[in-house]
Amino acid sequence: MKTILTTTIMGILLTSIFLPAVANAQSNFNISGAGATFPFPLIDLWRVKYTEEHQNISVNYQSIGSGGGVKQHIENTVNFGATDAPLTSKEVDLAPDSLTIPEAIGGVTVTYNIPEVPQSGLKLTSKNVADIFLGKITKWNDPALVADNPDIKLPNKQILVAHRSDGSGTTHVFTEYLDIVSPEWHEKVGFGKSVPWPAGVGGAGNEGVANIVKSTPYGVGYVELAYVMQNKMTYADVENADKTAFVTPSLETMAAAAKGASATLPPAHQKWDGVSINNAPGPNSYPITSFTYLLLHQNLEKATKSKEQAQETVNLIKWMITDGQKYSADLLYVPIPAEVTKIGLDGLSRVTYNGEKLFVGTTPLIEENTQQPSSEQGKVPSWIKNNAKWWAEKQIGDTDFLSGIQFMIQQKIILVSGNPQGSSQANAPVPEWIRNNAGWWADDQISEDEFVKALEFLINNGIVRV
Repeated sequence: MKTILTTTIMGILLTSIFLPAVANAQSNFNISGAGATFPFPLIDLWRVKYTEEHQNISVNYQSIGSGGGVKQHIENTVNFGATDAPLTSKEVDLAPDSLTIPEAIGGVTVTYNIPEVPQSGLKLTSKNVADIFLGKITKWNDPALVADNPDIKLPNKQILVAHRSDGSGTTHVFTEYLDIVSPEWHEKVGFGKSVPWPAGVGGAGNEGVANIVKSTPYGVGYVELAYVMQNKMTYADVENADKTAFVTPSLETMAAAAKGASATLPPAHQKWDGVSINNAPGPNSYPITSFTYLLLHQNLEKATKSKEQAQETVNLIKWMITDGQKYSADLLYVPIPAEVTKIGLDGLSRVTYNGEKLFVGTTPLIEENTQQPSSEQGKVPSWIKNNAKWWAEKQIGDTDFLSGIQFMIQQKIILVSGNPQGSSQANAPVPEWIRNNAGWWADDQISEDEFVKALEFLINNGIVRV
């Protein structure tokens, strides 16, 4: 029996079906990428972890903003690009063989520096966020802000707005949100990687805006969540799309915003212009949330110097959207769901070098030089132990656990023994002893066979529908 613990790692299991090759383990290869600053902390960690596992590979990623990444992708000056905003129709026309591959889900915060308010949690309605960046709310003790924050003594101080000076996917995400929630913003400014800002000063990259806000009393700006957390900055709770609550940006609230988006996403080789999860409905959905994407040419000879370098580029991208996802949560990015991972893997299956496919079906072109997960029936692959531990420690929920089991059964990746029930117990909780077993198995305190029996209990007792 093969199994899985969460929808997030369904796509990782699919990599045992679609395995790209590591070209020549004796040769050294440089892989270059450039683009979005929004996912830079995650991509930089991936760079370190991947080269630890593949010591013949050197990865260089330039955090220059989504606009720069798209430009270099179109001009074929990097092996892969990265952007927080999908390619526009015009950009697709300039690079029609582009693949758009989601790599993570992140959120943009409204960060502020009010010395009299050293804690996070300032409450901002969507209208007030827009009015601050429109330059209409100019002081922190504006009545509109005071009304939503009666327990905070806001100072009579001028607000300094900080925004991006470069073409930026973070700007695209943030201004798209403002364009959705504010008719005045829509009419006067619009959205995109660069916009005509009505107020404020500019900084380059998430780093630049974060530095302006952090070093300037009474400043406010928009910065990716990982940056504000790493720099211990304060950030606002923002009104949800339902206008029923102020929501704190977190892994949980960003995941809530992204939930359900997978079924509506296009294939990697089609246009993604207009795809958005901004201002998603739901009481716990953080409203400024977005996918961030990798860009890759299907005809990879355009952007690589050799078939071997092209192959290594594909291997790296595959690793980022599968095994690399286990590093996302620690940096406050939501791992992509398995259905989204599959979009990326299907996209990679279209990549060629001078007409020769680099990632094909169930047959690797060249065998990997690292040990692969076992596919022996009745065994749980040991590489999912980290995910078992996360579930045992309640870092991921029962719903994801049950959905993962159900998906694998329906796809006949799990082979069920015993007598499964015909219907599921829709809201039945997973027994705590199974959660305990998951943790014990992850820590090698019980055998795989014992853990498999725990999963069969879920199936055979109708907690998961076959």
